[in-house]
Amino acid sequence: MNVVRKILGPKSKYDKSLPYTYEARVPIIEGDEIYNHYLSDKICSLIEYLNENGIKPEEVQLFEVYQNDDFPIKKELCLTQEGQWLCKPQICCSLKEHYKGHIEEGKCSFKDRGNECVGP
Repeated sequence: MNVVRKILGPKSKYDKSLPYTYEARVPIIEGDEIYNHYLSDKICSLIEYLNENGIKPEEVQLFEVYQNDDFPIKKELCLTQEGQWLCKPQICCSLKEHYKGHIEEGKCSFKDRGNECVGP
């Protein structure tokens, strides 16, 4: 990675057609609007983190976060037919249509982003 990219961050973060980051919200108390928030630059990394930490799909709301707004993600895009979290590369295949032109065979517009996930 060159010096400019280290300072400015991943190029894909400046593509306004892509979410800036992804968020999972998990209620702390059922029925309350206080959440634990988990953030990742890549949806696949966020889902992987949730899966590895035993956070079940039925507990989570997923969001695409753009610079000025956030939008819910259809959780079904991230789940197996049995209702479990999808893993790579299956999640990539599932999201191809949702991110048309950004995820294709051998090409992913999110490749320049990190795999980290932060949360409580």
